[in-house]
Amino acid sequence: MAMLTWDGTGQKLFETGTDRGVLYVLDSNNEYKPGVAWNGLTSVTESPSGADSNKQYADNTIYANLRGAEEFGGTIEAFTYPDEWAVCDGSVIVKGGIVIGQQGRRTFGFSFRTKIGNDVDGLDHGYKLHLIYGATASPSERSYETVNDSPEAATLSWEFDTVPVDVTIDGVQKKVSLLTIDSTKVAKADLDTLEAALYGTQSEDAYLPTPDDVIAMFS
Repeated sequence: MAMLTWDGTGQKLFETGTDRGVLYVLDSNNEYKPGVAWNGLTSVTESPSGADSNKQYADNTIYANLRGAEEFGGTIEAFTYPDEWAVCDGSVIVKGGIVIGQQGRRTFGFSFRTKIGNDVDGLDHGYKLHLIYGATASPSERSYETVNDSPEAATLSWEFDTVPVDVTIDGVQKKVSLLTIDSTKVAKADLDTLEAALYGTQSEDAYLPTPDDVIAMFS
């Protein structure tokens, strides 16, 4: 039997950063529109919740421990946002430059990337792609401050919740709101196929493939 070791060369892994945000707005036909780049992305927080413990007792002891359904939400922070985000944020562009708020909020999909680093390759070791489905944003607070001797760009923030979509795993239909793909653990050719879909090509628009379609891209 091999002896366990810790922090070997190349095994000091860490994850950092966030970039390549893409927004995919769900249209009235329940299909995601072509993706648009989300510039100025500063932070994405993934916040799973639920799955609370519900202990069942019998014979004066714990007989079973049932877990409730798990939910998924999070927070997006950025310096700015694409025009297509307006309908997801409860706004409607009446005319160019004129926007009204307090309207219905459109469902959206979202993808972003985080970097994987280690003690050998630094931040070039790899990355993860995060794909979010069935999200809706909550109303958010905005703060505007006077310009002073230490000016800072205002950061915008939106909390979101999700309604899971279908995915088939080993022939069984399940529900999912988040897929994560690790570039260090999948074939590069398969990853290239997914990124061509997410980010578009010279001849094809960017789009958000379904979870089943994503899984099918990987051999």
